[in-house]
Amino acid sequence: MLCLGFTQQLHAFCLNLKKIPALSFYMCGIIGYVGKNSATPILIDGLKRLEYRGYDSAGIAVRGKSAFTVVRRVGRVDQLAAAVAKAKPVGSLGISHTRWATHGGVTEKNTHPHVSSDGKFALVHNGVIENYQSIKKFLIEKGYTFSSETDTEALSNLIAYHYAKEPQQSGTSCFAESVRKSLLHVQGTYGIAVICLDCPMELVGARKGSPLIIGVGDEENILASDVSAFAMRTRNVVYLNDGEVVHIRPDGFTISTITQEEVAAVVQEVDWNIEDSELGTFKNFMEKEIFEQPAALENAMRGRFSDDGSTAMFGGLNLSSKELRYVDRILLCACGTAWHACLVAEYLIERYARIPVEVEYASEFRYRNAPIDKNTLVFVISQSGETIDTLAALKEAKRKGFRTLAITNSVGSSIARETDGGIYQHAGQEVGVASTKAFTSQILISAMVALYLGRLRDLSYEEGRTMVDALRSVPNHVKEILKQADYIKSIADRYAHFKDFLFLGRQSMFPIALEGALKLKEISYIHAEGYPAAEMKHGPIALICEECPSVFLVTGGEIMQKTLANIQEVKARKGPVIVIGPKHCREEIQADEYIEIPDVHDAVAPILATIPLQLLAYHSAVKLGRDVDKPRNLAKSVTVE
Repeated sequence: MLCLGFTQQLHAFCLNLKKIPALSFYMCGIIGYVGKNSATPILIDGLKRLEYRGYDSAGIAVRGKSAFTVVRRVGRVDQLAAAVAKAKPVGSLGISHTRWATHGGVTEKNTHPHVSSDGKFALVHNGVIENYQSIKKFLIEKGYTFSSETDTEALSNLIAYHYAKEPQQSGTSCFAESVRKSLLHVQGTYGIAVICLDCPMELVGARKGSPLIIGVGDEENILASDVSAFAMRTRNVVYLNDGEVVHIRPDGFTISTITQEEVAAVVQEVDWNIEDSELGTFKNFMEKEIFEQPAALENAMRGRFSDDGSTAMFGGLNLSSKELRYVDRILLCACGTAWHACLVAEYLIERYARIPVEVEYASEFRYRNAPIDKNTLVFVISQSGETIDTLAALKEAKRKGFRTLAITNSVGSSIARETDGGIYQHAGQEVGVASTKAFTSQILISAMVALYLGRLRDLSYEEGRTMVDALRSVPNHVKEILKQADYIKSIADRYAHFKDFLFLGRQSMFPIALEGALKLKEISYIHAEGYPAAEMKHGPIALICEECPSVFLVTGGEIMQKTLANIQEVKARKGPVIVIGPKHCREEIQADEYIEIPDVHDAVAPILATIPLQLLAYHSAVKLGRDVDKPRNLAKSVTVE
């Protein structure tokens, strides 16, 4: 049982403490190992594969014969690896972490793992412990000391406190129980891996809101926040659910809930191509993933069109055609780049399926109490399937009784398991922080959803066939655009010195303008803004000058002349103009630079317009000497609020 005195005292502290807000929006990488082999090389290799999750500092703790060897360094994993090579930790049990700072600055003292002040426990943590200050205050009064500014150290000492309460029971069972008791008092999110000096071959992990996966091996087991950390060693995995605690040994593991209910483990085999995590001949992962888009788009469509070529098919929606016909409104939720994909989906679904669509930032939706029609379908999009705001929005929609679907690139992710049904992207692992192939895959699948829903309503057979043909042509069109990479590089080289950019488009090109601006900001650190082209004269036109280039996304059809008028407004004020537009419009448009995309169906034009924007951002960043795979202040996904 929990110590009553502790519970009462800690509760009293919490009553007097204002809730501490989360101080960051990123995720970190965790890997722990127990088994027959040396832990150190496995942990370091895993950290290198997880570094896209956070890269301001990294650390490792390996249990030796009588003590932990802890090595921590500020900077990239390579700097840790060099220090570890000198320290030479020896042992078959260890944990490691690559960090993106939440609580506390980027210093060696704040770097994980954190060892309890009695030296008994080492812990790595992803997430935010919101009530850590009250826990810390209580433990200081009990004689525990702290050397960092982190919330994590409070948990390592709290586990030590519980473990010391009954020293006569110290050992394996008490180790796991001490972790469980401690977590009952934690408010916030966590994915943790813990090792104990008294338990030479035991590893304990737990999750709430932050992913943890068990890699099941031969006389060894691994605990990590991502499959990529251990894909070289095993493809057999167990996904932990929120509120679960796992107790791992070399020969097996047991899972229970935080309330001590046993859980039957479900071992799955992941479909993993290790080449996805290798650079090959490319300079970096962003370049590699831009050029992987033809294959990623092909994979998104494979097996998903009807035999007569008039509609799309999806096997995992878990909703019948009849149920979908009763949908009166669709609510799309996402964050960041995925939110831009939702905006494109809004245009496509409303145009081709004639269903009203609303797009919400997931981070806002979860805190609103907006009235939603009972026949609304909630659709979320997340590449990682772990974005905490999107997951929370999904759970809130389910709590209110709405049917939920998801588009995600991660099988076994929290969102994939929480939703009623969904569509897997098959884009392959995306390592670069700035999303490329995942984004275009999301747009393509959104177009297929629009087609599918449209054919359930009033989209004709011929219109369906035309749209299917257009979708099938996308990979080859992307290949043709990628042949212009050197030309786009020359444009980037000429414009990378500018400090401000505007990105402008109409209708479905407006979200692509937003995405183009985001890409340039993310990896080159150039200030950029995206607007509907018609909105330029309602304020942003004040920025137009010789030092502010405008990137226009032009489509053919009825709105082209309107966009041309906007271009003339910029030219009249001596603003440089870069146009991405159809080949047949080139002669008609007066631009300083013109990047051609093929004349295609309106449903797929946003995908093709995205490719030059990615290349423009990429080559601008390279010209400026940026680290395109690991841009400052960013990590791949957002798993803390």
